[in-house]
Amino acid sequence: MAIDTIPDSDGDSYSAFQSKTVSMSSTSSPNSRIQSTTTTPSAVDANKSLATDVSNDGRLRDSTVPAACLACRSKHLKCDGQTPCSRCVGTQSECVYVASRRGYKGPRRGTTQNPNKRHATSPPDLSPGAAECPMLLGAQTGPTTNMPTIIGSSFAPPTLLPQDASVTQYVSQPQPTDAELYKSYCSVNGIDPSAWAVNDASGKVPMRSPVLSLEEKCLESFYYHFFASHPFVLPKPFLLQLCKEPSTRPLLAAIRWVGSIFLDIGQHVRDRLFNEAFALLFDPQQSKNGFMLQAKMLLIVGLDGNCQQEKARSILQDAETMALELSINTREFAVTHGRGIPVLEESWRRTWWDLLVIDGMIAGVHRATSFLLFDVPAGAALPCEEEQYLTARIPIPLYLEDLEDQDFSGEDREFSSFAYRVLCARNLGKLMRTPPIFGPEDENLAKIETLLTNWRLHLPQSKRDALQKNGKLDEMMFQAHMMNQATSIMLHQPHSRLDSTPTQDINSCAPHQTIPSGDLFNSHTRHTIQSANSISSMITHRVPLLSHTHFFTCVITLSSIVHLSRWALFFIPHDDDDIRQQVRLNIGALNRLSEVWGAADRARGQVKAVAQEIYKVKKQQRSNPELWLGLSSEDMLNTFATDDSIINEIESFEAIPSLLG
Repeated sequence: MAIDTIPDSDGDSYSAFQSKTVSMSSTSSPNSRIQSTTTTPSAVDANKSLATDVSNDGRLRDSTVPAACLACRSKHLKCDGQTPCSRCVGTQSECVYVASRRGYKGPRRGTTQNPNKRHATSPPDLSPGAAECPMLLGAQTGPTTNMPTIIGSSFAPPTLLPQDASVTQYVSQPQPTDAELYKSYCSVNGIDPSAWAVNDASGKVPMRSPVLSLEEKCLESFYYHFFASHPFVLPKPFLLQLCKEPSTRPLLAAIRWVGSIFLDIGQHVRDRLFNEAFALLFDPQQSKNGFMLQAKMLLIVGLDGNCQQEKARSILQDAETMALELSINTREFAVTHGRGIPVLEESWRRTWWDLLVIDGMIAGVHRATSFLLFDVPAGAALPCEEEQYLTARIPIPLYLEDLEDQDFSGEDREFSSFAYRVLCARNLGKLMRTPPIFGPEDENLAKIETLLTNWRLHLPQSKRDALQKNGKLDEMMFQAHMMNQATSIMLHQPHSRLDSTPTQDINSCAPHQTIPSGDLFNSHTRHTIQSANSISSMITHRVPLLSHTHFFTCVITLSSIVHLSRWALFFIPHDDDDIRQQVRLNIGALNRLSEVWGAADRARGQVKAVAQEIYKVKKQQRSNPELWLGLSSEDMLNTFATDDSIINEIESFEAIPSLLG
């Protein structure tokens, strides 16, 4: 066994003089010289034993002892470590041992050692099963084959668990950061830091992982940001199983483009992805199938949200024609083209119903199309719940007639949130098919209001709010409530007493609709204001606004028109602040949505401009003495201060987005 050459405190090397023990008689004292020539038989035996410990090449064998007695140490002779040792027995000397640091090799096996101490120049053993260095790399002992893979190569500091006594004992204050230790370690040992990353959760050194390509990033972005708002494409694990089929190429290209909308990759890259998708969609060599229809639907939504409404409507016409040619609205299509895979059959059913919803939303918020698919007979089964779709646990499907007749069939059935969303789109279509309404007392108006009220009254308890019990958003119910309130405004606003003239410049979503003013607030005015308030309250859900469909932009704009029309009326001190707060809330939501959707940016600019104009008019009204009758000077000062603070926020509006999540 090799002997360490660790220096003693006096500068000697214990192994250096041990190799010369046999030949050191000339440098000893006279007494030691006499003792070496006149030895007793016991001493001779001890010397013979010592000689056997020396090999032919003069080096010691593996018979060293941890310490020598004082007598042997003073004569620089080898001691066998016994009590007393054989040399002291032979010379009849007193055998005394004293603790010494000479030749110290560290604590014996089995004793507690500092796991963080490492020889400065010894590289870590990164082979499978080797123990990593927890201080430098935040690692724990264990095989590297079980380490999780981390995407990217950025460094994240490890987490030191408080119950790890061996680590906490070592740490002292002040101490270098883990990043500094990591970089220092790499520079000393010649390791490329870009090849390693530290997992903050597990504290282990992962294997090198490849960087995601642009296509992969767009795919991940699509499923993270967009999929939940229009969930008709196959869930990602199932789509990836079919991605090598030529029929899915247009769909994958459309997915990449929609996913790129949420990424900061540059407009030229995004345009290239769109051109690739558009070319595949209208390639004569591409066969018409359900995947191509899904691709067109994605382009419709993406283009509409980016202020390209004309192009979106053109593709919508193509999609409607293709859907009817494929007969995707029939009950047989899903089974015929589902390949016996329940989740694929469910995807085809969702494709038809989501196309119906998209057609209805575009017709409702833009008022430039006629909701063509509303008149098409629909035999396709209704979609199931989102969780069932994502986990491929598809139940026996129900149909539209089951939903519309549930209160008379006597059967207690549970319908999905997607199904209630479809029913809202159907109610919107019935409003659009209603004959012209003459006056606020027209019976056709009452019929539509009955449909809207019945939808709300007969919702199951779990569907009355867009937030589930666990606090997560149910996007399908969110859109259903959104459409119900928007339909109510479209129904009642024309017959309200809210003059729309001040808001005539807000036309980013739909053309201005002239509404005359009146002296009294009738029931239609009340319905309109309540629906506008309900839409604003949906903004306050503690979920990211960008998780919603982009059509929420136009619904917020519709709500803003109501708030601004009401604010433009003659000053009403007791509720003026409430109106202004609703306007602020809507502008803040549009501000956040504008980070991705160009349509939201345009709507925000128009709403802000109208709010500023109304504020200027309100400021002029302050000079009217009749305005302040019955108000104290304190009330007037508070009104001035509130007006100024709110309009300043509307003009700047930089801090609001961080409050909306």
